[in-house]
Amino acid sequence: MILFFGPAGSGKSVQGQILAARHGWRWISAGQILRDTNDIEILKTISEGNLIDQSKMSEIIAQTLKKSKDIEHVILDGFPRQVEQAKWLVENTPEHERAVELAVVLDVPIDELQQRLKIRGRADDEAHAIEKRLDIYEKEITPIVDYLNEKSIPVRTIDGSGSVGQVHDKIEAELESILNK
Repeated sequence: MILFFGPAGSGKSVQGQILAARHGWRWISAGQILRDTNDIEILKTISEGNLIDQSKMSEIIAQTLKKSKDIEHVILDGFPRQVEQAKWLVENTPEHERAVELAVVLDVPIDELQQRLKIRGRADDEAHAIEKRLDIYEKEITPIVDYLNEKSIPVRTIDGSGSVGQVHDKIEAELESILNK
């Protein structure tokens, strides 16, 4: 399992989809799963820029991973978002029948993120929600990365600025060095 981290607008979904298509893997976007739900409370929570309850989110991800058991690698985009979720994911490796092999952190300057989000124009990309999501991301990513490092899971920070192709090449190089050992 490959984890993709990055603030809203960093390109993690685009990169995850490209990798999945290129290698025949499964891209699992926590955000897309939530946006596609018919659950009014979940939709309200994400439109306000807030995180979904940890146990509910873990349940959703567990169900999705079970549906992906026959696929060699999955790319998990947007989960975990809290250190407790990271612990749950790692500690339940036998249940998921796959381990976390790599975490990719896309790093993009804030001004570039804001410009990308303005262009993207999704319903949950209102200015107040963007600001709140960026703030939450900054507070949550450090403990998650620290935890993954403690568990000896490779974490690679990749410069997410530049063209989609340039960023993809950087990610592919890291994947090759980790997965082909």
